[in-house]
Amino acid sequence: MYLIKRDDIKKIAHALEEKYTLYGPYLDEVYGQCFFDIVNGDTVNVNAPIPTNPPKQVVFPHLEKIMQYKYDKKAKKADIAMLFDDAPRALFGLRSCDLTGLQCIDRFFLGQEFVDEVYRHHRSRMFIVSNTCVVPFKQCFCVCTDSGPAANEGYDINLTDLGDSYLAEVGSEKGKAFIEAFHFPAATDEHAKLKQKLVEKSITMFEDIAVESKAWVSRVMNRVTTGFIKEEIWEYIGNQCLECGACSYVCPTCTCFNINDASTVEGNTYRLRTWDSCSYEGYSRMAGGHNPRKPIEDRRNKRFFCKLSYSQSKKYLRPGCVGCGRCAWVCPGDIGLPNVVTYIRREIHE
Repeated sequence: MYLIKRDDIKKIAHALEEKYTLYGPYLDEVYGQCFFDIVNGDTVNVNAPIPTNPPKQVVFPHLEKIMQYKYDKKAKKADIAMLFDDAPRALFGLRSCDLTGLQCIDRFFLGQEFVDEVYRHHRSRMFIVSNTCVVPFKQCFCVCTDSGPAANEGYDINLTDLGDSYLAEVGSEKGKAFIEAFHFPAATDEHAKLKQKLVEKSITMFEDIAVESKAWVSRVMNRVTTGFIKEEIWEYIGNQCLECGACSYVCPTCTCFNINDASTVEGNTYRLRTWDSCSYEGYSRMAGGHNPRKPIEDRRNKRFFCKLSYSQSKKYLRPGCVGCGRCAWVCPGDIGLPNVVTYIRREIHE
């Protein structure tokens, strides 16, 4: 552990900028919102609230070329090549919920029977600096999904605001080598205890500050897993869905994607991976036009089963929701996950 002066946080960002493409939270002057995108050491803002967009687009881009091939008709041979982006990237000021979201995506692409080599290439060239939330934000419910307010793993360096300085914890050999180059003074056990007190205090503040999203999910997970939810509830939820897909696009753990091939005039064909959403009617449509999940309530059922069922928790080793509250932000139909949990809990009580 190391102790870092507040002014020295920029030094860390500038040092990362020399070796990596730096991504982090910044406040947009026009819209007044926080976004997570390419920044520099001067514009990155570790005190900014949770960004509107999740950082998953850095490692799992919205649109990405993953392969190219060219078919030679005369030789009857296809030249196939995987496409890898070698640019190293650093994620700076990552909140615990978003870091947990990346870990869920890791387990989807890397932790199952088949490994996605393009995704693994991205992750192998990434440096992560996470940021402890010593004060919750209005839409947060990470304490209900075991994803915050402090990160426990997955980072190279973790920062915690102690007031007059930052506590820097090392989570990897790469992070240790990086931070030691600055010769920051070592932190003591007292600093670690202060961090723990700040985290515990942050948890007690959720009831008063995080007032936009209430999602006490444990009992609802049992209901979703066992299927003891009335059809009228799913129909009520489905009737409010506009099938816009916004909830999937801002969710840090959603991994639905589609594959398309695009040909060029030169004869090359690129295989493209694009984000998809289970909200869309065409998502589960099969050849011949059959759709096993055509009613919209069936698709909403599937989405929340993915986020809250025990079977998904076994796959991700945790719930599929990280409690960031973004789905509640963007949903025009008022069926972000916190409200869905409320509807199901209301049915349980009735």
